[in-house]
Amino acid sequence: MSSKLLRFGISMSEDLLTMFDQKIVARGYANRSEAIRDLIRNRLVELEWEDENQEVAGTITLVYDHHVRGLNRQLTDIQHDYHQIILSTTHVHLDHHNCLEVLVIKGLAGEAREVAEKLIGLKGVKHGQLTITSTGEQLN
Repeated sequence: MSSKLLRFGISMSEDLLTMFDQKIVARGYANRSEAIRDLIRNRLVELEWEDENQEVAGTITLVYDHHVRGLNRQLTDIQHDYHQIILSTTHVHLDHHNCLEVLVIKGLAGEAREVAEKLIGLKGVKHGQLTITSTGEQLN
């Protein structure tokens, strides 16, 4: 989708603009417009996630202690229950006790949140995070 570029003004405090400029330079943006477009796109994608029926893609990242009794079986059982949205998994041994597992997912936002909450909430999971996005086709 291609659309006409429009100009508009934004008012903000000098301090806020200075902090913004420092951050965008550090991240390599060529100009404020590109940075503001990215911020708006990111927020619009986040709003899409609120619709439980919106198709999303993303990852569920877990760090867990594989020595916790029954945890591996619970993780596997839940993943089998949601096999329709889990595209792949990667498992890494961080040290003698800890594992990192990343699940690549694609499906409805509601299901993505549901499976992530079940996995992250298990005893022995030390940290977990759901990261989701959309294709953003309508955000060009």
